[in-house]
This record gives sequence, structure tokens and C-alpha cells, in this order.
Amino acid sequence: MTSAEVDREPLRRIETTGLAVLAGFTLVALTGYALFALRPANLAAIPIAAGFFPVSFRFFAQIHIVLCFAALATILVTRIGWSWLPALAATYVVSFVSEHLGTGYGIPFGGYEYTTLLGIRVGPRVPALIPLSWFLMSVPCWVLAWAAFPDRRAARVTLAALGLVLWDLALDPAMSSLTSYWRWHESGPYYGMPWMNLVGWFVTGLALMIVLEAFAGRIRFDRLPVPLMAAYYGIVLLMPLGMLAAAGAWLGVITTLAAIGLVVAVVRLLRSSPTAPSGRGSDALPTPAGSR
Repeated sequence: MTSAEVDREPLRRIETTGLAVLAGFTLVALTGYALFALRPANLAAIPIAAGFFPVSFRFFAQIHIVLCFAALATILVTRIGWSWLPALAATYVVSFVSEHLGTGYGIPFGGYEYTTLLGIRVGPRVPALIPLSWFLMSVPCWVLAWAAFPDRRAARVTLAALGLVLWDLALDPAMSSLTSYWRWHESGPYYGMPWMNLVGWFVTGLALMIVLEAFAGRIRFDRLPVPLMAAYYGIVLLMPLGMLAAAGAWLGVITTLAAIGLVVAVVRLLRSSPTAPSGRGSDALPTPAGSR
């Protein structure tokens, strides 16, 4: 191990600790959801839970988003410093505009509204944490897509946007059907969600990935380790996926996992295609002197 690697080892432990805390909180929250939210009769048998659980349930989604962001921010600071803050600001604005239009005019997701469970709002309709949640999953989606298609900009932007859609296949049923963090103004065939919502997620995802592409050359998101970003994506996905499994909503679990498997299979097929680029082309990110 080199001296530079030794110097960075404490930072590595910090980012690992952040992921461990996030995973631990997720498992505790899922346990509470399975034991008490789905079986409220259990609260009568445990007096301390009867007082604590309703309060914790009200704030668990907000805490989860904050912990997700903290874990990602720790990784970003450790790996690339503070250069990602402008990208955070830009994606926050873009996703806020999309959510503001959606909650006010039904475009691009369909008509819906947020309840009070997600805390304070920016403007009259959008919880302040929601645009933050778009950023915290956009980054790992972009990194994983870059690893798959480093030389094909259109392919990686499309794949990264699909990564957000895959997340929503579990997120929306968990947060609007099993619980009531937002309500749809119209009904749809997938846990009450209209199909237009998936179109809205993809379109918003494309916009966010184009923003990250614009910043990527300066911020060097491609320096983020792919296994670490895959682990982070999986831990964040675990919350809604675990809620669906605990509630026996197996259609949502199977649909999400099958869709992820299908996308992975298609990506592997495209990467193995004889026509796929093999070198760094004009779409690849510039590599500064001294970078890996």
C-alpha cells in the first residue's frame, strides 16, 4: 500500500461507515414497518412502541433521504472534493421545476400531490427534500451508465435515465400505495400509478443526466468507484423494495428485479456487439494529466 493510499484510508473508513449507517437504518426501518405498520395490533403489546412508532413513521422517509444524501456526500467529498456542488444546485433546480409542473399541471408525471409527510416545501407544492432525492440517485445512475458506455454519450444518458425509472418501479408503489407520501389524481394499473408517470421519470431523468454530462468533465464523476456506486444504489433501492416484500406486494418486487435484470442483459448484449466502440472516442470524457 502506498503512502497516499495509507493517508486516504481513514476517509475510506468514513465513507464505508456512512453506507453501513444507511443500511442499518434501512433494516431497522423495514423491521418497524413489518412489525408495526403492517400489524398495528402489535403496538398494544409493546407500550413503548405505541408511543415511539407513530412519530418515527412520520419522519422515517425524511431521515432516510437525509442519510442517503449524507452517505453520498461523504463519498463525493472523499473521492472528488467539493467540485460536485454546482451539479447538485443544477439538478436541484431542474428536478424542482419538473416536480413543480407535475404537482401543478400534471406534466410530465400525471396529476398528483404530496402530503405533509415529507416536511417543509419549496414553494407551495414540492417538499424541499424531493429534488435532493433526485440528485442522490442520479449520480450513481450516471456512474454505472458511464462504466457501461464510456464512449457512447447517448447510450449512457439513456441508460442512466432508465436507472431512475427502475428505482421508481419500487419507490412509487411503496410511497403512494402502501403509504401516503403522495396521492395520484388519477388511477393506473400498477398500484394505482398512471403509466404517464414512468414517461415523466424517464424525461426528467434524461434532463438530469444531460446536466450531469455538462458537469462531468470538470467534476470527474467517472472517478467514483463503480462497485461503491452499485452498492449505494442497491442500499437506497432496498427501502422501497423491502417495504413491498414485507407487505407481500410481490408484483412490485418481481417487476422491479425483472426490469433490472432485463436492462443488465440488454446492456451486456450491446457491449458485446461487434459494432460497439472499443476505444475512447469523441464522446468520452477528457482525462486530465495525472488522472487514472
